[in-house]
Amino acid sequence: MPKPADAADPVRPADTAPKARPGPPAGEAPAGALRLRHGAAAVLPALRETKGGLLVLALLVGSGAGLGAIGFRRLIETFTHILSGHADYSAAGRVANAHVPWLGPWFVLLAPVAAGLVYGPLVQRFAKEARGHGVPEVMYAVARRGGRIAPQVAVVKSLASALCIGGGGSVGREGPIVQIGSALGSSLGGLVKVAEDRMRVLVACGAAGGIAATFNAPLAGVFFAMELILRDFTAESFGMVVLASVTSSVIGRAAFGDAPFLHPPAFQVTHLPEYLLFALLGVLAGAAGVGFTRVLYLVEDACDFAWRGPEWARPAVGGLLLGGLLLVLPQMYGVGYPVLEDAIGGRYAIGFLLLLMLAKIAATSLTIGIGGSGGVFAPSLFMGAMLGAAYGAAAHHLLPGTAGPVGAYGLIGMGAVFAGAARAPITAVIIMFELTGEYSIILPLMTAIVLATGISRALSHDTVYTLKLRRRGIDIDEQPGSALLAALTVDAVMEPVPAALDGTMPLARAAGALARSPHGVLPVTAADGTYLGTATARTAAETLADGAHDTTAVGTIAQLPRPLATGTDLSTALDALVTAEGAGLPVLDPGHDRLVGWITHQAVLSAMHTATRGTVPTAR
Repeated sequence: MPKPADAADPVRPADTAPKARPGPPAGEAPAGALRLRHGAAAVLPALRETKGGLLVLALLVGSGAGLGAIGFRRLIETFTHILSGHADYSAAGRVANAHVPWLGPWFVLLAPVAAGLVYGPLVQRFAKEARGHGVPEVMYAVARRGGRIAPQVAVVKSLASALCIGGGGSVGREGPIVQIGSALGSSLGGLVKVAEDRMRVLVACGAAGGIAATFNAPLAGVFFAMELILRDFTAESFGMVVLASVTSSVIGRAAFGDAPFLHPPAFQVTHLPEYLLFALLGVLAGAAGVGFTRVLYLVEDACDFAWRGPEWARPAVGGLLLGGLLLVLPQMYGVGYPVLEDAIGGRYAIGFLLLLMLAKIAATSLTIGIGGSGGVFAPSLFMGAMLGAAYGAAAHHLLPGTAGPVGAYGLIGMGAVFAGAARAPITAVIIMFELTGEYSIILPLMTAIVLATGISRALSHDTVYTLKLRRRGIDIDEQPGSALLAALTVDAVMEPVPAALDGTMPLARAAGALARSPHGVLPVTAADGTYLGTATARTAAETLADGAHDTTAVGTIAQLPRPLATGTDLSTALDALVTAEGAGLPVLDPGHDRLVGWITHQAVLSAMHTATRGTVPTAR
């Protein structure tokens, strides 16, 4: 008979507690964790491989760069107020620090030292690449390391540059924010494990976002990333960088507002001869940009030669020299945008403007040379403003009826000196337009910037960014392996000429020979052996598709690819192979009318493999 439901068990005591549900077997994850793991496994491949995934990553990088720019600006303001007692000491004059008033203006001797004692060990211990102006490191990471940047760089660069600028370092905040945004992009790409081509795009997204949020200049951010960071880009990468830049700019405007960075005077060109004045300013600015580059690295070499102590102490000890300069010219303290605006407004005499330009070159070079952390972008704008304003004031004295406002020449000088130093004319034009919101200066600006870029190229092979890398033996314009290929010539690796097609052979018959050829391409010659070009299986098939060209001579579809001679280096031959239709190219005699050999991708790869093992192929 069944027992009542409420009866106690005669063997075991009553158990009124609810029974626990059985858990997963030992060693297995809970069901919730398994669902999360499966969800991540489904999402990550989509982020890694699809266009939509890249778009999402670009938006995330842009958001991170915008927030990073806000945080970085706040850090600079905080350290500047702590170490100088002012929001921007460059505009305060030779006054005391409110925190240590008993020191009077002499506190500037100690501010760079105090900052160096903190950021020197920080950089040396955690991220040595955070030293200097930052952009060359990002360019190197994109060109040679697949866009990989250590995650800690963003944090270390933020603190080090904010301390350096807050302590009087005469450098800019744009280089650091480029490196900070790029490190964020690289870190996110590494977390998702994207391919190298996408990693480079995300690094460029971070750089563009940093510039866009800092300057309220989304277009300038895009072209800075395209022209200086990626250097070779596609429509897809351009679109992603634009999205990141816009996102970052929106975030930056929410914090800093959307007013133009500078407020230029009303300006228009009323006399055509004034363009000659702008052209001459462009020539001078290009020379000034190159001069700044050379002085920068000359001072860095001098500091390297003079310093024999530990690297972590170098910024603090060198800070005494920087402090002495700041004591004489407090306008050099930090970035110096208020001083730049005063120059644009025509508030300084010509002699003082030239003094400020030379002092900025010295102060920025010294800050970088002692191991400081900060950019050279803003200093080049500062120098250009001083040069342009001085030039404009002089033009007013000499040609009072022709020259325009002093401020207009200052703005044009800003863009032109940057173009001369960085050799990035598109970025220079766009950023000056966005900084001012003034379209009336665009034609004089373009005139000066193009000439400045040309003068810079004539005077120097390198820019302020690439020279730092070349001094380390790195040429980012040279593709990996190209030096090895340039040492070999085509005659060392060329193969025998395949059986050529007679130019009068019917196309239907030639198609069979092309189909049997190992590379889908054969040379075409005349009856006397004169080279006519090459025919490809693809072209033959497309021509025969309509059924009306069976008897057409194969010579009519012959193409003339880029000619290669026996003395051509393999680097040039590889470029020709990449752009050629088919997998092989003829090698011609010096007259380019007789076949002497044949070269293929496999032959070039074989030559590279042999050369890397220490055996140089000999000419056949």
